[in-house]
Amino acid sequence: MSSSEGETERDAQVPLFARPEWADVVPIPQDDGPNPVVPIAYKDDFRETMDYFRAVFKANELSHRSLALTSLAITLNSGNYTIWQFRRRILEAIDSDMHFELEFTEQIAKTNSKNYQLWHHRRWVAEKLGPEATEGELKFTRKIFNTDAKNYHAWSHRQWVLQNLGGWKGELDYCQKLLDEDIFNNSAWNQRYFVVTKSPLLGGLIAMRDSEVAYAVESIKSFPENESPWRYLRGLYKDDIVSWVNDPRVASVCLDVLEAKKNCVFALTTLLDLLCLGYNPSQELIDAVSGMGLPDTNPTRPDCGLAELICSILGQEDPMRTNYWTWRKSQLT
Repeated sequence: MSSSEGETERDAQVPLFARPEWADVVPIPQDDGPNPVVPIAYKDDFRETMDYFRAVFKANELSHRSLALTSLAITLNSGNYTIWQFRRRILEAIDSDMHFELEFTEQIAKTNSKNYQLWHHRRWVAEKLGPEATEGELKFTRKIFNTDAKNYHAWSHRQWVLQNLGGWKGELDYCQKLLDEDIFNNSAWNQRYFVVTKSPLLGGLIAMRDSEVAYAVESIKSFPENESPWRYLRGLYKDDIVSWVNDPRVASVCLDVLEAKKNCVFALTTLLDLLCLGYNPSQELIDAVSGMGLPDTNPTRPDCGLAELICSILGQEDPMRTNYWTWRKSQLT
């Protein structure tokens, strides 16, 4: 630890009222009314910090000492949006170096990476810096993912950075890396779809569809119980029902999975959706599903269609949504 760091740590242990730089400030206590029913038992350091914060806030003091005070207050309660908002006013007023501000937010994120105010503030700082902040912000989110791969705030921030500051190159490879590490990472699947549909470097969904369908199909075959690639596969045909129904790879992967894992809910659900959209199943697929017939059903009956049978099977294999599958069955024509 350097001498300056040691001095800072010692200063933090000295009460504000005992510090010369705060001698001219009269703290403003919290007003809970004349007869508070259940007063909160604040710690002494928190109460004192907030009393001094109310004083500088009321005086609209946009100074370096006020900035230091907000640092202390945020350390004690990083969820106080008023302190964050006042801090931004101070930063602009004193023309503070935003790179140091990024370091400050990174320190706060180490103990509270799911704080809304923190991410809003981080985005504000990155926007002030512009494209020069791109690499650092992408690196920052990667650090978060190393400990929390599904941190919604970090993913949202990363997508904002890509769309507003750039940095698309290599993003698809990054998604691939995350999925190689954990194919069940639904956040990485979502990010992959975001990149495929939004990146100005890839040509859009239609241009990427063929290769992405191949990737999703292989993932499904490897882990048919993983819902994410099934959802991803469906999303690749957004607003294009004709291609969805007529692409032989979709029905083919359903058949492959059902032959290996007869009770796969995702394969049955996908097949049901295809049938409801006009898909004409092959005899091989009909036989595969008919072989899963339930004791109380007879798939050879003329009035018992394939879609009806699938609904009956799903009613047993997916008991949490039995009523839904019963309703789906009632809607079949």
